[in-house]
Amino acid sequence: MPTVTRAQTALLTDKISVTVTKEDYMPAFEKSLKNYAKNANIPGFRKGMVPTGMIRKMYGAAVFSEEVLRSVERALMGYLQEEKLDIFAQPLPSADNDPNKLDVNTPGDFEFNFEVGLKPDFKVVDLSGKSVTKYKVEVTDTMVEVESERMRMKSGNMTEPEAAGSEDHILNVIFLPCDAEGNATEGATAVENSLLVKYFSPAFQAKLMGLKKDDSVVLQLAEAFDEKEREWLITDLKLDKDDPASLQQWFKMTIAKVGFVEKRELNEDFFNEVMPGKEIKTEEAYRAQIKTDIQQYWDTQADNHLHHELYHILNEQTPMEFPEAFLRRWMMEGQEKPKSADEVESEFPTFRNQLRWTLVSDRIVQEQGIQVGREEVMNQLRMQVLSYFGGMNLGGANLDWIDGYVERMMKDEQQVDGAYRRVLTEKIFQWAATQVVPVEKVVSEDVFSKELEAHRHEH
Repeated sequence: MPTVTRAQTALLTDKISVTVTKEDYMPAFEKSLKNYAKNANIPGFRKGMVPTGMIRKMYGAAVFSEEVLRSVERALMGYLQEEKLDIFAQPLPSADNDPNKLDVNTPGDFEFNFEVGLKPDFKVVDLSGKSVTKYKVEVTDTMVEVESERMRMKSGNMTEPEAAGSEDHILNVIFLPCDAEGNATEGATAVENSLLVKYFSPAFQAKLMGLKKDDSVVLQLAEAFDEKEREWLITDLKLDKDDPASLQQWFKMTIAKVGFVEKRELNEDFFNEVMPGKEIKTEEAYRAQIKTDIQQYWDTQADNHLHHELYHILNEQTPMEFPEAFLRRWMMEGQEKPKSADEVESEFPTFRNQLRWTLVSDRIVQEQGIQVGREEVMNQLRMQVLSYFGGMNLGGANLDWIDGYVERMMKDEQQVDGAYRRVLTEKIFQWAATQVVPVEKVVSEDVFSKELEAHRHEH
């Protein structure tokens, strides 16, 4: 039988040598030749009557190489299974393996070498005692009022006044880059936008009063808008937000339409429409529900932020080593699409980070016995389907069709795998959150939003 040996060559990297003898592959070789002879269709010979010598001459070299390599592979896979080696990917053949040495006319002993990368033995960092923050956004009356106004506007009736006359009027406008006199810049592209009059600076709003469809004004962003409105407008106008000159760019702004939304009255019909099933009857209850909904939203964001903190601790503070040379070689040679050395160097830090998290999360799942059931996957898919209708009012609608749709999704392996992983990840972080005692920090909406933005930039 084949001889298999293993020796360490580097950190978490072993060389496995497989040696096969004639006794290991010749019986299979002779059997394969006989099968070829039985099935070969060669002019001048009846099927199954082709001489073995002719078959050996025609196919012998290829069949010989195939059977030798097959015996090597069987020995290698059997060894890995017997030794229960926990390895990354698949063994990589050594560069000194030479298939040309396999000569059907001189059968003998053949040695093939392989390199394997071993997964590290590690212990997940102990979360107890780790310092983490649980933010709590304080929901103010102003936040409730802003959301109430948004809901009333969204459900309101659109009208078209003849001219702009209120800060709540909506201007559908066309921005065209120009010079200070309003002459269009050569090759300039017009950009459409919709703006409330109150988005403009107080001084510039006075210039807009009384303007009608097709009227124009020449403006600079620095003059026409306050700082809080400039950043998103610069992005809309496809300017460089990091270039101070963007604020000095001249635009000819032409009014395409003046609109106004008549806000809905605060009554039971409105409450039932925007909060179906809540049985809201008074303005007080309506505002209380808005406050609850806003708090739930920010609490979810705070939970997500805490999970991000825990992810960094788990992934960055769990001691772990890798067979980096092997992994780099695998990235270059072991995948369906080979990569260049430069591509590997560029992608390796991210690849190693993802690999680290895979090992950490798998270990947590194993040690904590975390499982995901079929019904949990289906519930995740139901939530996914409902999210498609996030902007629609489904109150009172018959949603039985969702279960049929989810059942069809359950037959899609990719959909099921994605939902399974989302549920599993959520369970991992739910467990992690029980291992720490966060310090609660009450903050404003603006402060927490800046914290989230800083976190996004960090990534």
